[in-house]
Amino acid sequence: MPQIDYFLSTISPFTYLAGTRLEAIATKHGATVTYKPVDIGAVFARTGGTALKDRHDSRKEYRLQEIARQAAKTGMKINLQPMFWPANAAPSSYAIIAAQAAKAKGAEGDLGGFVQSILRACWAEERDISADEVIRDLLTMAGFEPDLADKGMLLGAETYANNLEEAVSRGVFGSPFYLVDSGQRFWGQDRLDDLDLHLSGKL
Repeated sequence: MPQIDYFLSTISPFTYLAGTRLEAIATKHGATVTYKPVDIGAVFARTGGTALKDRHDSRKEYRLQEIARQAAKTGMKINLQPMFWPANAAPSSYAIIAAQAAKAKGAEGDLGGFVQSILRACWAEERDISADEVIRDLLTMAGFEPDLADKGMLLGAETYANNLEEAVSRGVFGSPFYLVDSGQRFWGQDRLDDLDLHLSGKL
């Protein structure tokens, strides 16, 4: 059974635009997915990336055009300048970590759906994903206990820090980033087709 380690930032537009395609690919190939939220600013700083605010204007303009094109291709609604962005990604990341731990213990809930709901809240619904009430609402809608993140805060903080170190040590430099136990790495939502082909033995 293939294993996919999914490194993601909950404030990344390209991670949002991946939609639920990873989960569909995993189901198709009988693969398991481990969600690993990371501090994308720290990843950039540690791997030679440039923070958005420090990029040349031409790069900023191209980024906006590319986001719009990718959204149009997928038919996904997106706000190029969300009201609550950049948000503190830690609370939503902690919540994902807590939900994943709960699933491992047999809890009900749609983990992939929860992850996507956080991204959608930021990029399409004008919601502040750093706010406790938003996190509780999204947990509830995904079938989890609303106070899950509160109870798992210590685990969330420790795992979030560990995820960063793991990401850097394993060659992750952006989001979304998919690592397969075959050793292959795929960066960006536009490489999901390649991930699918790889798992099919065609690439």
